[in-house]
Amino acid sequence: MNYWLVKSEPNAYSYDDLVKDGSTYWDGVRNYAARNNLKGMQINDLVLFYHSVKDKCVVGVSKVVKEHYPDPTTDDERWVVVDLAAVKKLKNVVTLAEIKAEPQLEHIPLIRQSRLSVMALDKAAFDLIVKMGS
Repeated sequence: MNYWLVKSEPNAYSYDDLVKDGSTYWDGVRNYAARNNLKGMQINDLVLFYHSVKDKCVVGVSKVVKEHYPDPTTDDERWVVVDLAAVKKLKNVVTLAEIKAEPQLEHIPLIRQSRLSVMALDKAAFDLIVKMGS
């Protein structure tokens, strides 16, 4: 199993929207590194859902329910989507400030490559962030 973090602006698509919808395809990725991460996702991989821009916090856990396929929002065959489903909303959001303050998380891409919208996490970092939100 692999672990990931995806970012979304909550006014565009929030974790509550994902809960309401049950699942969705993760579209709009137009960065090659993020696209390659989407291609690396496998069914049942766990994904942290991060509200970007204004809120800057991890709000929930989702999972991959369909592996990558062509992005239906574009005719450009370079871009792909995966389907994500909601797993659980965190009891407490985990803010970017809290993540930055945790020495065990200083290596994660959220800190080192802050503009990347889809990123891999190691299991220890994933578990620690979920624990921080419990």
